[in-house]
Order: sequence, then structure tokens, then C-alpha cells
Amino acid sequence: MTTRDLLSATLDAARLAGATAVRQWRAGLAAEMKTDGSPVTAADRATERAVRDWISTRFPDDGILGEELGDTPGTSGRRWLVDPIDGTKAFVAGVPLWGSLVAVIEDDRVLAGAASYPAVQEDLAAAPGQGCWHNGVRCRVSTVAELHKATVLTTDLTSFQERPRLARWVALAREARQSRTWGDCYGYLLVATGRAEVMCDPILHPWDGACFVPIIAEAGGVITDWEGGGGPVLRSAVATNGALAAEVRTRLGL
Repeated sequence: MTTRDLLSATLDAARLAGATAVRQWRAGLAAEMKTDGSPVTAADRATERAVRDWISTRFPDDGILGEELGDTPGTSGRRWLVDPIDGTKAFVAGVPLWGSLVAVIEDDRVLAGAASYPAVQEDLAAAPGQGCWHNGVRCRVSTVAELHKATVLTTDLTSFQERPRLARWVALAREARQSRTWGDCYGYLLVATGRAEVMCDPILHPWDGACFVPIIAEAGGVITDWEGGGGPVLRSAVATNGALAAEVRTRLGL
């Protein structure tokens, strides 16, 4: 299995997830609250089951970790991370800023990652050395090098549990051209395709961020956690274009 094969496979899986989820979007689904306070719908579970079946059929020896249905161990050393609907709050509200995320990792490497945004008809896919692809076309981060010309994003100000971290983000946002909460996975799409310069998430789960490690890097950007480290399992994230990477991390205290 080559890197190019895995790149294609993750994109196929993400597109399947997106196509499954979008059929139930704006269908009046009720959301339940999970123990962590986040919402879940029948569409989340149905979408994850569809992707798990797809992966298990084609990669029966690989493990799978999904947001809704837990961990299925494998024997190959590879593990697929699946977020069937990233941005469930937006999904339930009928807002199109949600997506389906798939990554495959091995040890401390993300082998490939993909994100499908069916409500806006966009997708992303990347693998180390293979470039970042937006709707089948190679994409790059922006070249904006001055913060006052930048667009700075985060998912939700209420997710900042540490006041100093929130204060630094607000100070950064005030110096930017504009700041918005076009968040969840949609913010990373905007950074990877040059439509925003900074996307910050103070809290992530493994399935939320893994696919964006190669996506942002292969688009020419920089993605780290809030401690400045990388790795396939990000518990937080700061994604930027290359030109503003050092300044943004300094201002955020990384």
C-alpha cells in the first residue's frame, strides 16, 4: 500500500462519510447530549457505521477509532481516525460549516488525511510528499505576512478554559484584519486554501485534528498544538500560513 494509495483511500472514505451525512442534513434531526456536553445525532452514528464498514472491507487488518463508536483494534500497525460529522452543532442548526474527517496513522506519523465538506461542495486531501489537494486541484496557504491583513479564526470562545490563553487569542484577533468563529473543521479548510491565515482550537480530540496535520503542512502552512509540538494526535491546534507562523506562536505564548 503506497502513500498515494492511502491518500486516495482517505479521500474516498471522507467523501463517503460526507455523502452519507448530507442526506440527513436539514432533516430536523434531534440531538442528544453526550456525557462531555457535546451533541450527537442519528446521522453521526449512521455515518460512522458506513465509514467503518468501508474501511473494514478494504483494510481488514487496520484498527479504527471513531468519535461515536469507539476503538476497534487492528493487527497491521495502522489505525484510522474517523469524525463522521465535525461541527455537529452547525449540522443540527442547518449551517453548512461542518465536515467529515478521516485520517490513517501509524506510530507517530499521519500517513494520509482527508476532509469532506458536502454542504459547500469542497474537499481536502493530503499525504506527506504528495501535496494538498482541494477539489482535485493542488492548493496552497496564503502569502499574507502582516497580521493586520490576516483573518484569524477559532471554533468557539467558550471552549477556551484557560483565561490567559483566551486573552492572548483575543489580543491577536484585535490586531488582525478580521476575526471570526468560522470554526470546527471549516477553519482549517480556509487556512489550507488561502482564505484565512490562522485557525486556533484550544481543545481537540484525536479524530478532530489528525487529518489536518498533512493537509496544513502540505499546503505550505504550519500546524502545532498549543505547546508548540506536533504529532498525529493533537489535543489542541494552531494552524497558520507559513509567513505568520512564528509571529502568531510568539503572540500566543507558544
